[in-house]
Amino acid sequence: MNRIAITIALLVVSNTFMTFAWYAHLRNLSHKTWLVAALISWSIALCEYLFQVPANRIGYETLSLAQLKILQEVITLTVFVPFALLYMRQAWSWNYVWAGCCLMGAVFFLFREPARPSLPPPSTAQSSPVAPS
Repeated sequence: MNRIAITIALLVVSNTFMTFAWYAHLRNLSHKTWLVAALISWSIALCEYLFQVPANRIGYETLSLAQLKILQEVITLTVFVPFALLYMRQAWSWNYVWAGCCLMGAVFFLFREPARPSLPPPSTAQSSPVAPS
């Protein structure tokens, strides 16, 4: 499977966990103390990081840092809008469309440059310190 496709798939899963960690407590845990909500959100965020870290490492082998970031932002909005409408029962707003258009402009500017070549793996050889003369 293509590295960019793997990165996108992992980021979609990661962002789904992230969105629930950040916002689901507003609906499900509003009767609990903020500390309980924070601890539950933190445990969900741990799941997010289990997908986000490998996604970024895989993606960074092919994409620039800026491309990786804007890709993540597009995925965030793509995950957030259905979450807001369906799970949080928020009203539809054309502002979601306009925000998406702005992100597409950012995608255009960051992806029109060629992606950077893959980096060689970091050297594992340890150099010994040079003794002073």
